[in-house]
Amino acid sequence: VRPQDGVSFDWSKNVIIGNTCLYGATGGRLFAAGSAGERFGVRNSGSISVVEGVGDHGCEYMTGGVAVVLGETGRNFAAGMSGGMAYVYDENGKFPNRYNQSMVDIERLSDSEEIEMLKQLVQDHLDRTTSPKAAALLQHWDAEVANFWKVVPHPPEAKPASKPVHELNPDKPEPAPSGSF
Repeated sequence: VRPQDGVSFDWSKNVIIGNTCLYGATGGRLFAAGSAGERFGVRNSGSISVVEGVGDHGCEYMTGGVAVVLGETGRNFAAGMSGGMAYVYDENGKFPNRYNQSMVDIERLSDSEEIEMLKQLVQDHLDRTTSPKAAALLQHWDAEVANFWKVVPHPPEAKPASKPVHELNPDKPEPAPSGSF
């Protein structure tokens, strides 16, 4: 997905696909030369995507697949994300304040195979959309790769326990009964 030929605006700063794109996606690939609306990739379990920005709640409840964001995200990115992988290009240093820390951590890329995989996805994005943003990143890849964050779901053993808190800590009193009195 890309703007029509001859437009003069900055593709990466304009919304090209609306809210809830890839909601519940189980496979396929999406390359969008522009930003996605809110709730992009919610419940994604298998698609691979490259977009140039997302609104609030991107990759919420994601369980699989890969999402690459070549620009800014809205707030609450990756809330409830338990699987898959997301990569966010953050040239302005805003992303650490925009993701939801409850189930994910962020880290810089260090694995050469992973960096090569990400570079190939950006190249695929360029090949399919002729994105100026992707072309600029690839032209200066060795420097720009340092601006990417990898969004990593916490390991399963770090997720909240399934038992109520009072069952995990016997010294803590049981909660008051619910219902009407």
